[in-house]
Amino acid sequence: MTRRSVLHVALVSLLFGGSLIGHTQAQVPPNIASELEKMGHIVDSACTARLYRPLMPANDITSKVTPLYPGHTITRNVSFGPDVKDVVDIMVADKGAPERPVLIYVPGGTGSKIEISDKAGNAFYDNIARWANDNGMVAVVMQRHPAREWNDGAKDVSAMIQWIQANISKYHGNPQRMFIWAHSAGNNPVGTYLGHPELHGPGGVGLKGAVLMSGQFNALPVQGPPNPNAGSANPFATSGLTCGAGTPNSDAGALPGQAPGTPGGPYPPQAAPLAPPAAPDPAVQLSRSSLPGLKASPVKLMLVSAELDNGVNGAMSPFLQALHDELCKVSADRCPNMLFAKGESHMSEVFAIGTSDTIVSGPILEWIKSVK
Repeated sequence: MTRRSVLHVALVSLLFGGSLIGHTQAQVPPNIASELEKMGHIVDSACTARLYRPLMPANDITSKVTPLYPGHTITRNVSFGPDVKDVVDIMVADKGAPERPVLIYVPGGTGSKIEISDKAGNAFYDNIARWANDNGMVAVVMQRHPAREWNDGAKDVSAMIQWIQANISKYHGNPQRMFIWAHSAGNNPVGTYLGHPELHGPGGVGLKGAVLMSGQFNALPVQGPPNPNAGSANPFATSGLTCGAGTPNSDAGALPGQAPGTPGGPYPPQAAPLAPPAAPDPAVQLSRSSLPGLKASPVKLMLVSAELDNGVNGAMSPFLQALHDELCKVSADRCPNMLFAKGESHMSEVFAIGTSDTIVSGPILEWIKSVK
């Protein structure tokens, strides 16, 4: 551990009564904690959404009321690119400073900005946007289209950031103080974007900080186990079954009237499976690594693992730990902060945002405030 990490352990201990890799003053509500333990180290959007839905406001995206969330103004499906899924939702508190920090959230999975695994999931990811507003930030929640090439998702992120830089001032956002938060599969496009300056627009990377939570990307020679992790059970195999919510990859919460494949709509019919791709050439893969760019990047990083994540065994994920250690070799300034979310699962760490369960949101908020 570097001297900076040791100092940060002391800092977080003072702030939260715990250590760098634990937020011990907060805890998962006991009734939810026991259910998460029963689920185990899996990815279960539907059942986790049902656990946290009672902690959310009565209204969600399907509610026919105006305003949907009193005190917040929402602009849905703002286009930033040519694809039907190149859209963002923007949420702004009606009261606040004329110029506010911006928090961009990049979901995991297929990139949907609306959780459609179950009707209870319709409350998410507006929860993150409201939380950002309640803490003085403008929120942008991204939808992305499926990637075809290795850097397509990163190009999507780039187009979005350039749009935000040019337009967010209309929503009281400060384009000079923007943060991005990626979860699960959202780490690949964000990690690739951060590590490849050639993808940045004329205004540069455009970000002060990035939260990389429960995911991985090409940072060779730093590696983690594949996902699902080698030797581990398929993390999706029993998704939805523990609470009777349906089958893995369910879209039972798809919004009424939305066409398949559109934001909030059901999944489109699956095409015939393609032939497996050829094994990637190691030299090509290494040339695409984000690690050199991350070492030189000015963007501050926070790395987050959930205790009940697949492949996690009492400590940070092997990939995020290895990435941390490699970047710490560069300088104390490049050494990322880390959070080990005690008692949280792959999905609860997201669905808890904006509730009394502040294991994840508390340290992230303090970190955002600390980034200059």
